[in-house]
Amino acid sequence: MSAYQARSSGVDVAISVAGLRKAYGEHQVLDGLDLHIPAGQVFSLLGQNGAGKTTTVKILSTLTTPDAGHVEVIGHDLATDPDGVRANIGVTGQFSAVDPLLNAEENLALMGRLWHLDSKVAKERCARLLEQFDLVEAGRKPVMTYSGGMKRRLDLAMTLVGAPRVIFLDEPTTGLDPRVRRAMWDLIRDLVADGVTIFLTTQYLEEADQLADQVAVLNGGKLVAQGTPEELKRQVPGGSVDLQFSSPTALDQAVAALSGTPLTRNDETLTLRVPNDGTAASVQALLGRVDVTTVHELSLKTPDLDDVFLALTGTAPAPAAGDADKKEKVLA
Repeated sequence: MSAYQARSSGVDVAISVAGLRKAYGEHQVLDGLDLHIPAGQVFSLLGQNGAGKTTTVKILSTLTTPDAGHVEVIGHDLATDPDGVRANIGVTGQFSAVDPLLNAEENLALMGRLWHLDSKVAKERCARLLEQFDLVEAGRKPVMTYSGGMKRRLDLAMTLVGAPRVIFLDEPTTGLDPRVRRAMWDLIRDLVADGVTIFLTTQYLEEADQLADQVAVLNGGKLVAQGTPEELKRQVPGGSVDLQFSSPTALDQAVAALSGTPLTRNDETLTLRVPNDGTAASVQALLGRVDVTTVHELSLKTPDLDDVFLALTGTAPAPAAGDADKKEKVLA
């Protein structure tokens, strides 16, 4: 059993939040936030810029005091035992906190001293983290020579020196290229497999979809939805079936057969897009209304977390001019 697993055993709830409130002047950032986060999972908090995600992380990690509410982290009361909370958490933000003048080994050793670790334990733990985060070769090179992805990996490794049971990751992959971002995802999955609880805020909805066991959406300082990614997607309409036909004649026949059904027709690709929830029964019912021998290809589109986010927050980016395909016609 790893150090993380040993320290995580016996705890069912990692973070409990009730009635959390925080205002800056007249601006109510958090307005009665309630959260219940099981141990050993990835919990992702989503929201627009300024929705209160970073404020929530700052409060739960003892960096900011709430105006009201009750918080427990690994059984420690935030108000009466903040040191107990700090002893069990790690925080990694969107900007690297490593010392660029030191190398990776020195940065990790510094964290070991800050945690008052026995020198032998610190040395062994730092060596293991260098290997785990693929930093052995670069371990004695100045951090100022590292790429952005290497700095972010070291930043996360430094967070783990104290073997925290909860890690707050506040937009940890912002600015990283897709390849490096996915490598960070693998590291996060490894941590969860070791029993660590991850509290993740991210601007990449795909990231939350890939990593999170539970997703919550903040809007106007309030929690407007919480559930697994799949549960949230099922609450949002917008699924469809795309049918591509073998000829223009077959396309015309399908349009006639589906008379009265809202359709999006693309004559260039010989495709019909039909609203559909994607279940086997509804797809089968749709295919029963057309000549399936003329269907060249079928594809399903189900709502993603982008659709969930836009539906819950009521905002959407303005489409770029010319985005609409002029070949498509919406039919009813």
